[in-house]
Amino acid sequence: MKHAGELAVQRRAGVRAGAWGSASATPEIPSVAADFLRRQRMLLVGAADPGGRPWASALTGAAGFAEAVDERTVVIDAVPGEHDPLAGLSGGEIGMLAIEPRSRRRMRINGTVRREGGRLIVHTEQTYANCPKYIQTRDISGEISEAPSLVSVAESFTTEHRAWIEGADTFFVATRAPGLGADLSHRGGNPGTVRVTGERRLVWPDYVGNSMYMTLGNLELDSGCGLLFLDWESGDTLQLTGRARVDWDPGDVPGAQRLVGFEMDRAVHVRGASPLRWTFEKYSRFNPPVHAPEGAVTAGLATGPDREGNPR
Repeated sequence: MKHAGELAVQRRAGVRAGAWGSASATPEIPSVAADFLRRQRMLLVGAADPGGRPWASALTGAAGFAEAVDERTVVIDAVPGEHDPLAGLSGGEIGMLAIEPRSRRRMRINGTVRREGGRLIVHTEQTYANCPKYIQTRDISGEISEAPSLVSVAESFTTEHRAWIEGADTFFVATRAPGLGADLSHRGGNPGTVRVTGERRLVWPDYVGNSMYMTLGNLELDSGCGLLFLDWESGDTLQLTGRARVDWDPGDVPGAQRLVGFEMDRAVHVRGASPLRWTFEKYSRFNPPVHAPEGAVTAGLATGPDREGNPR
């Protein structure tokens, strides 16, 4: 079924409507995708809490903790932790992303979920791969077993939040169009790509992609949005929920086709939410340069990576 929100965004972007977007995704999980999923130690998920607010979250486990047991069923041997806003997730629509930073490969799976004890059972509706653009190369360097702890729940950005967000090179976006499905997507760029513009507001550039517009298509129909910022070295997570809107005039932001503005309703910081520790290797060669905002003290970040994709 063609997604009305995606079609509207495609028309606005001047993309010829066709088999792009959700219409191009098949519900079946190909064997190569099943093999890729089975190797992963981390799975990103997006869903709504009981109040209908979308959140993005990270699930982790040993290789094989997420497995396609048949062509349309994924069993995940993990559930969101007690401090996670999705801790009570028991059913409904879900978007998932399996991403392997080491190889810059990723795949998305959307469908419906039900909970069985400490497992999530997903019935797939959409399965598709994405290109490697804007994925920074990282690899797992270790694992620390410690109980996660809730640091804060806030309704405005703290100084720590601002530094974390503006220093991030990767984040994840959860969106949903009720009745049409949920989606979880990856966004990447050089540090400084995301800018905090107010006590509750931030903005990021939307770079050229695969023209599927599944995230923007959902936002066209429902402005609800969840963001996840993962501290790859400490395992901390910063989860935001709020509303997002698209600004079709990107101004002079390098590489931007449009901007996405986000207004936060709630922020949840959990220490040690993920036991995995990752080592950074290099930035994606596709990352556009970043212009630091006036008065920024991190001007060195504005030049982006060097010719080999390494931080300066």
